Order: sequence, then structure tokens, then C-alpha cells
Amino acid sequence: MTSDLPMNKFVTLMGRHTSTILSHDSQLVQSKFKSNLLKKFHCLYEGMAKQGNPTLLNEIYTELYIAESESGEINNEHEVRQIEARQVYLYLHKRKEKNNHNNKTRNLKTLKMIKQSRRAATEDTPIKCRDIFRPLPGQDKANRTVLTKGVAGIGKTVSVQKFIVDWAEEKENQDIQLIFPLPFRELNVMKNKTLSLSDLLHIFFPETKQISRGEYKVLFIFDGLDECRLSLDFQMDVLLTNLIMGNLLPSALIWITFRPAAAVLIPSECVHRVTEVRGFNDPQKEEYFRKRISDQSLADRIISHLKSSRSLHIMCHIPVFCWISATVLEKMLSEAETGEIPKTLTQMYTHFLIIQTHIKHEKDYEKKVKDEDMILKLGKLAFEQLVKGNLIFYEEDLRECGIDETEASVYSGLCTQVFREEFGLNQGKVFSFVHLSIQEHLAALFAHLSFTKDNICVFDQTKQSLLFSKALDQKKYNSIYHLHRTTVINALKNENGHLDLFLRFLLGLSLESNQTLLRELLTQTGSCFYNKEETIRYIKQKIRQNRSPERSINLFHCLNELGDLSLMQEIQHYLKSGKIRDAKLSSSQWSALVYVLLTSEQKMDVFDLKWFIGAQNTANEVLQKLLPVVKESRSVQ
Repeated sequence: MTSDLPMNKFVTLMGRHTSTILSHDSQLVQSKFKSNLLKKFHCLYEGMAKQGNPTLLNEIYTELYIAESESGEINNEHEVRQIEARQVYLYLHKRKEKNNHNNKTRNLKTLKMIKQSRRAATEDTPIKCRDIFRPLPGQDKANRTVLTKGVAGIGKTVSVQKFIVDWAEEKENQDIQLIFPLPFRELNVMKNKTLSLSDLLHIFFPETKQISRGEYKVLFIFDGLDECRLSLDFQMDVLLTNLIMGNLLPSALIWITFRPAAAVLIPSECVHRVTEVRGFNDPQKEEYFRKRISDQSLADRIISHLKSSRSLHIMCHIPVFCWISATVLEKMLSEAETGEIPKTLTQMYTHFLIIQTHIKHEKDYEKKVKDEDMILKLGKLAFEQLVKGNLIFYEEDLRECGIDETEASVYSGLCTQVFREEFGLNQGKVFSFVHLSIQEHLAALFAHLSFTKDNICVFDQTKQSLLFSKALDQKKYNSIYHLHRTTVINALKNENGHLDLFLRFLLGLSLESNQTLLRELLTQTGSCFYNKEETIRYIKQKIRQNRSPERSINLFHCLNELGDLSLMQEIQHYLKSGKIRDAKLSSSQWSALVYVLLTSEQKMDVFDLKWFIGAQNTANEVLQKLLPVVKESRSVQ
């Protein structure tokens, strides 16, 4: 067996020695292998590095909704936008369409586009995590290579963890003899090393050195394709690509998890099944909080509060956000604090960060690290890596932001629920924020403080990034409105919504109520002239100019963060009065109508366009303006 071939040059030599790696005739070795995997995966460190108190996975695990998905369906939108769009399925319930001949022929081209835009939720085929490789009823082909997609924090890694634990405890999938979990975040640190597949497995799983000859069924799990920094272009990194394509070890099962935008890295012809982790539906959200919080009366109050805010309740679709909300609301509601209970994303995340710094103050080395220094350095890392699209960082990434190895370890030890340092199976160090939204919040806080303290617009410092606005040169500004205007411009330039949540946080941080919270967090927050109404007018102007109501959705969320509900209230007045069909709506009002309908708590059996068609609004105009709602509806008349 050679070991002098680099990972990206290794071709098929390993295929000649398949039995050496796969055979396993010793029950003792297999038992030890399962025991070691169980030690690694049986606990869930919910948002925390391993310095925290672990929870047994089986005690807190809440079943996630996983569905079979179309292999060609790739969505590059910002993940929160995808979640918000999908949530309308919970409110628009299917009823059999009864269209006459004219309805069938009218706007045929548009209706065809609607039909193709997304699969209706009723067409989803739910799959249990344990059945990820098992054919569905009526399917006769085996599922060798399975892709599982889902947004950050939705539960992909926990699903993998549950699969491994059930296997190691000999509860499920005992036809598989060996499971090799190989997270991409750990494979990244091996990219410059000279390794064969057997070398790689011996590093990650030393027990494989004792495996004897034989033919056995094995599973390779590559978790986090979106975190891969190898050149998976199916010309290089031949070892991994040949595994995925089936040229190497064709009998081995392959399971790859990834965020939606990374789907383009794997050719569809290599894939036998694509599944999607959809997170929690409404009953599962409640189940999570009742498991997470022992005081059921308190759990009821938390659930009730979250339901009172659509923006928060929508985000609870993501398990990590449920954990963040539980952390904040359990403390605030149980201790009867005098502060306002969070009703917006910015309030929730700022309270979460405050709680983490309070925890930091209880630790031994608090005097060595100032809150300001730590938050600014982590914020700079968050912003610069957000610009680059990175969620996982290595030591060289941290050094670029002025954070050395010692500081990184201290920060991860002080703020275990914000920033974490992990040691992989090969003991390589990997750093990350607990969730993408935490990274975006810290990045926004860094941008806000850079402006208010140092009068620096962070976008002026990123000329080489796609985010740089050429229209605004470097200069000193008199009002934070310029930072807001620049960020709105850059956010709208990104069709995939890359800066949408960052923009929401940035605007929310400028409110006096959140400034008061920041003064609890930092001794120096700076000061700068700010007229909130100026920013609100600019956002409304952009809503008027934007021809696509769908593209304006995040701008309405921004108005919500700023506490301006005027456009929404106008539309709600029309809806309640029943006069919506007689009103000549402006472009802003059409966008507001889309926003209100997509985030409505009212349950409808069917979305009926006739309620909006009248003398002022033709059927064709209504269909075009409300297309985002129609696309998300299960049934439309």
C-alpha cells in the first residue's frame, strides 16, 4: 500500500486493495469501533463547545421533518429568506382546484412558471432519518449516494449524529458494518498532506489498522460540503470524487450533507437521492421548547411570546434559533427582568450576546480580556469572513483579522455559545461561530461600532470584494444614514440576499432601545448623528423603485426592525374593510400586500385572487403583482 500519493492526485490504486480496508471479521474490533463513535457522538453540545455541560442526544433530540427533494432544485437565496418563503405552506392549505376552461387557458405561460417554481408541500415525501438509504415503496433501485441539503442550523449534522448513534447502539441499519464520518471541516486541514485513502482512514480511525480481509458494507459520511475548501471540480481531488462517483469502492454507501447553494459541486448523474431537512414544523417547535425547558408553565409563556411575533416564530423553524430564543427568554421571563422582552431579531440576538458576556464574567480569566476587544475582534472576523462567504475558519483566517492562536482559544473558552474551537478526529483546530445568524449579528455590530466610534464605513475597506460600492468614495460622514444607505445599496445588488439579515441587524442596532442594550455590553459605543426617519424614507423609496414585490420583502422586515409599520397598516386597513379590490394601489402598497400575505397568521384553505380583482385592478395585474404569494400557495383560484 503506497502512502506517497497526494489526495488530489490519487486515482485508483486503492481500488486494488479494497478488501484490506473493508473486511472486518473481528467482532471485538467492530465493537471497539462502535464504542469509540458512540463516545464522540452520543452527546449534543447545543451551541456550546465541549467545555460546556453536555446533554444526551436521545434526551433532547426532536424529530426533524426530512423530505425527498428534486435533485435539480437549487436555491441560492439567503437561507432566512428561504425559511420565510416556505413558512407560508403552514398557512395556505390545499383544496382541490376547480378552474373553468377560461381559467385554464388564461395566463398559461405565467401559470406554467408558477407550477415549475416550487413543488407544493403536499407533494413532499417524508423520510425518517434512519431510512435515508432505504428505497421508498415502489422504488426498486438502491440509493448508493444520498445528498441531504438544508440551511445552516436546520439540523443536518444532528441528523447525521442521530443516525450514527442509533447504528452504534445497534438499533438501526445493522446491515452496515462500518460507518466512517469524515466532516469536510476536518478534511480541509489535510489538503496539503500526501495521503492515500487507507492513510486517511488510519488517521481518523486508528482501529481500521486492525481490520482484516473480507467484503463488508460500509458508509462514508461527508458532512458539510459547503465547508469544503478542497477543489471538488471533479478533475482534481480524485480520491474523494472517485468515491462519490462510484469509481472507487462502488459498493460503499455515500452520504453528503450541504447547504443549498453548494449543490452545484456534485453532478446530478452521481446522485441517487436528494433529501432536504426542513427543520421544525409548528408542533415540533412546541415539542422542542417543552423538552428544553423543564418548567412547563414557563415553556407555555415562551411559546406564546414567540407566536406573538411572526418574524421570531418563522425563525423558530431553525432548531438553532429555538435554542437561542430559549436561552434568552428562559432567563428574561423567569427572572422577571424589567427590560422589554425581545420582539425583533436584533433585540433577541443582542440580549443573547449580553447573556454570553455575563457568563464570561464568571470565568477565571475575565480580567485579561476586555469585552470591547473581544467583541470588536470577533466582529471583524465575522464581517470579513461573511464577505468571503466562509462559515468555518482556520488559524490563518484568524491571523488575517489580528487574532492569534492563544486569543482564539481564550475567546472560545469565554464565549462558548458564540465562538467555538473544535478539535477534529485528527486533532486539527477548526473555528466557527455557533450559527450563521450569530456571525451576521456580530458583523453588523462591528460595522455599527466602526462607524460610531471611528467614523469608518466598513464597505469602504472592502474594495476588492463584491460588496464595494463604487458610488461612495472613502470620506468622513456626519450621519450614520450614509452607512445604512450604503448597506441597502449593496444588499439590493446581491440577488441571493447575501446581506439581507446583516442589513436587518445593522438597522436594528441603530435604535435607541438597542443602543441602551449595547451600553450594558460595552463601555464605549461611540456616538453619531442619526435621523431614523431619513433611513425609513430611503427604504420606502427603494420599495417604490423596486419592480419586484418579492425582492422588497426584506426591506419590509427592515422597516419592522426600525419600528415603522405604516405601509403594512395601510394594507391591513384595506384588507379588514374589504375594499382592497376597489383601491388603486401604488407599487409600495402592492409590495406591502405581498409582505402582509406571506407573513400572515391567518389560515386559509385556498388563496383566492378574486378578492383583489376589481375595477382598479385587473386579473392580469393582480396575478403579476401577487406572484410571490401565488408561487408559495398550495392551491390558487
